[in-house]
Amino acid sequence: MATAELNGAAIKDFDSFHAECKAAMGFPDSYGNTMDAWVDCLSYLRDEDSMSKFSLKPNELLEIVIKDTEAMKAAVPDILEEITYCVAGLNERYEDYGEKPALKLTLR
Repeated sequence: MATAELNGAAIKDFDSFHAECKAAMGFPDSYGNTMDAWVDCLSYLRDEDSMSKFSLKPNELLEIVIKDTEAMKAAVPDILEEITYCVAGLNERYEDYGEKPALKLTLR
């Protein structure tokens, strides 16, 4: 299973969240630093035109591990809630296209 680790203690706002994600997931230079762009980049994990450093096989998952989740919950609970919501929505999208879910969110 592919893994991307985010440092929850370093996430203090949306700018730092997107910086962590861009570094951990290898988003392109054109990444827009918005949740819409985040969803777009993670919508193509099994396509040839991947918008991240990950290229998943048909049944493979990308595990997004957020370390120091308690620090993130204290500082930016809204971002953590948004991530959880978006991961669920992305997995639904994969299922709508007849694929298995592509993402697993792990909070540590």
